[in-house]
Amino acid sequence: MGYREFTIEGRNAVMEAFRSGKCIDKLFVLDGCQDGPVLSIKREAKKQDTLIRYVDKERLDQLSETGKHQGVIAYAAAYEYAEVEDIMALAKERGEEPFIWLLDNIEDPHNLGAMIRTAHQAGAHGVIIPKNRAVGLTATVARTSAGALNYLPVAKVTNLVKTIEELKKDGLWFVCADMDGTVMYDLNLTGPIGLVIGSEGEGVGRLVKEKCDFVASIPMHGQIDSLNASVAAGVLGYEIVRQRMCAKK
Repeated sequence: MGYREFTIEGRNAVMEAFRSGKCIDKLFVLDGCQDGPVLSIKREAKKQDTLIRYVDKERLDQLSETGKHQGVIAYAAAYEYAEVEDIMALAKERGEEPFIWLLDNIEDPHNLGAMIRTAHQAGAHGVIIPKNRAVGLTATVARTSAGALNYLPVAKVTNLVKTIEELKKDGLWFVCADMDGTVMYDLNLTGPIGLVIGSEGEGVGRLVKEKCDFVASIPMHGQIDSLNASVAAGVLGYEIVRQRMCAKK
């Protein structure tokens, strides 16, 4: 099972996917195409807040498996997205203080799948990812999550900064991983918390980082400058688990 299984090609098929309520992560449209059916598809995509990418014919031909894309290719999500409210409701249902992972700039599906798996095992109530500059819930992500997607809600938001601001009103505070931060063992990471992790290359976006209450660093003793993003998420995530467990004693 690969990502391609969730690739929908051709005008009728793509329009049908939107109309049937299928969750579309990304729509690729032939740049400059003004045909009526394509404009209708773009309208549907905008209604559903789907990310639209305008590309040349060569790129569409590369993405196409059938060779009959007719100027439009859609990537459908392998799993339905949850709402941020669903994540908060799950914490309430379990009678636990919210523990949420926010993943910024994660474009590698294997990394995202591994993080979702670890978040679930660490007892997180959900994962939040941004619409832009991030991979969606593709088949590869689902496979790498080893079934965790069946249990852990994943929400997709337009603006991570705004989401953090809203969650702060609900009493959450936020810690992001960054090499310039305070060593994680010196921080109090208990209480309702959001863990923010960025990609290895870019890290957490500047505006997102500015919204975080704490910046935590993981002690590094090697000659290279960083850990794989999903490993960093696991290390910091489990330090939060350890501190939460100790706080209960």
